[in-house]
Amino acid sequence: MKNISLLGATGSIGQQTADVVRSHPDQFKIVALSAGKNIELVRTYIKEFEPKLVSVQTEEDYHVLKSEFSSRKDIEFMYGDEGLTAVAVYGQATILVNAVIGSVGLHPTLQAIKAKKDIAIANKETLVTAGHLVISEAKKAGVRLLPVDSEHSAIFQALQGEKEKNIERLVITASGGSFRDLTREELKGVTVEEALNHPNWSMGAKITIDSASMMNKGLEVIEAHWLFDLPYDKIDVLLHKESIIHSMVEFHDSSVMAQLGTPDMRVPIQYALTYPDRIPLTGRKRLNLAEAGKLHFSDMDFTRYPCLQFAYKAGKMGGTMTTVLNAANEAAVSAFLSGKVTFLDIETLIEKALNQHSVIALPDLETIQEVDNMTRQYIESLVKDR
Repeated sequence: MKNISLLGATGSIGQQTADVVRSHPDQFKIVALSAGKNIELVRTYIKEFEPKLVSVQTEEDYHVLKSEFSSRKDIEFMYGDEGLTAVAVYGQATILVNAVIGSVGLHPTLQAIKAKKDIAIANKETLVTAGHLVISEAKKAGVRLLPVDSEHSAIFQALQGEKEKNIERLVITASGGSFRDLTREELKGVTVEEALNHPNWSMGAKITIDSASMMNKGLEVIEAHWLFDLPYDKIDVLLHKESIIHSMVEFHDSSVMAQLGTPDMRVPIQYALTYPDRIPLTGRKRLNLAEAGKLHFSDMDFTRYPCLQFAYKAGKMGGTMTTVLNAANEAAVSAFLSGKVTFLDIETLIEKALNQHSVIALPDLETIQEVDNMTRQYIESLVKDR
């Protein structure tokens, strides 16, 4: 039995993690979980999974749940950042699934590493914001970082049994997102509802917007740099509309290893939980290549998708530049989802934040948090002045 701490239990990845646990109650148990504001789903989880520790975002919801489940003396309730960290380091857990969205996942991840928890990481912003710190601490603690993003899981699977010295390059595939068939001129005036209509995947709002702007792929490039210890000029992005090949590894003998499957996040989630083993995954559509018929690929157009270019530039500059990239993107996407800026304004705001920042090499955690906060304030000031 593998005991799981689950950060972001009510989000898209969190819910699909719950599906995996539900399918294999003899293999997995959720012993601690954190959630945002979807309290109704938290109630369902408490009754179904009987976790020992539950953390929510607000003090108000904490009091509501504590009162409702007052008869359950075996459950501890917490809230806020303190609760998030407590779930991450929960003593009975053998693995942490970090499925929160945004840089809020950084501190609990570092604390879980110190507590020597293996981490199934779906929170790409943690590595984008402070990859050098996370990787360094994980190596010192002897902790495994097991990728949950479908692209990084695909690379991780393709590399099993292979030697790092033989890698020529990584190829991360991209669906192109909600607006993949639109020109830049046609992007003017697109709505939030249109942006949230992803053609292949069911994801949370922020990730879906990032997919449409291609920032999601940019963040994945930076994450791949840290996870697989490769320079940026050996990490490519390829448009692949069907989302069947989830990513590829090319070796220096010209062989290419690819991981294929239908778009279903439960596959990489379950692989991270069972690694190095595999167990059956029930209730999902199997890949039928004859049915798919054709797979389509095209080169990435950096002019069409400037956010991807921003990510490569920030990654190569390193230091606090990737912190700025992530914080500016989170703030800009939030403003778009709130109807305060247009879709194309996201790019403009990010570029302004990058251009005004003087990079700090090898920043400590305090510096990273300070730069993150300052960047968000800067974006908010730009939005307010519009």
